[in-house]
Amino acid sequence: MPELIAAGGLLWRPARAGSAEIAVVHRPRYDDWSLPKGKPQDGEPLAVTAAREIAEETGHTPVLGQRLQSTRYEAAAGPKTVHYWTARVAGGAFAPSEEVDELRWLQVAQAGELLSYPHDRHLLADLGSATAIDSTVLLVRHAKAGRRQDWHGDDDLRPLSEAGRRQAEGLRALLPLFGASRVHSAPRTRCRQTVAGLAVDLGGDVVDELLLSEEGYWTDPEAALRRVVSIAEPGPHAAVVCSQGGAIPDLVGMLRARDGLPEVEPRSRKGSVWVLGFATSPDGQRRLVAADHHSDPFS
Repeated sequence: MPELIAAGGLLWRPARAGSAEIAVVHRPRYDDWSLPKGKPQDGEPLAVTAAREIAEETGHTPVLGQRLQSTRYEAAAGPKTVHYWTARVAGGAFAPSEEVDELRWLQVAQAGELLSYPHDRHLLADLGSATAIDSTVLLVRHAKAGRRQDWHGDDDLRPLSEAGRRQAEGLRALLPLFGASRVHSAPRTRCRQTVAGLAVDLGGDVVDELLLSEEGYWTDPEAALRRVVSIAEPGPHAAVVCSQGGAIPDLVGMLRARDGLPEVEPRSRKGSVWVLGFATSPDGQRRLVAADHHSDPFS
């Protein structure tokens, strides 16, 4: 029996005294209390599915954040895997529907008591680190630009290929779901083209970042790291930074090592995204607390 795939989210909003409340929904068809989730449509990336399902079931606009653990269980139609993200409320209001007739905003302990399924309750423990994040950088590797050996001009001017343009359009739709509000890029044609459409949508310009090109990065990796951290301004919106494959894996590795996150495989496929979540420590420094990789969602 084929595995069923779905995506959803732990939708939260700030509450009193720095705590958070979670949205729990009631589905009359099953008479259960669960987290919003659903199946992908037309091959959409799972993050897009998660944002769409949260909005459809709760009426609220979500800003996606940290990726949570996936849950696996036996559903009536067979084995099912659900991929989850945390999602902060950015507006909207609930209205009952045939699919969801009630929504309750609850503290974590209350949500744990109401949720019908253990696989939903297990996700609640991960909410604390997500709500601590106060700034986000969406670190993008530029989209596909053909093979270097097939380009006979200045490599700095090598443009996106047809496949790369499709990736760029996909990223243009994906990155706003994570709160993208401003755009930075290594000064390469292929890097700027990857995020130029997004910058137009956001009503701003692409800010050149020489330190985040490959040669700029390796001239002074520590300075490049400091620049990325400085771009991560505290606030509800995220900064997009488009860079190159010769810089991104080392940069992410340095950030993880600096702030005590476990070492991981340094992935950086063209068109992929690292969602870097920072929190401000008691000494006022921004520290990396979450780093999730979305691999080539629009190839």
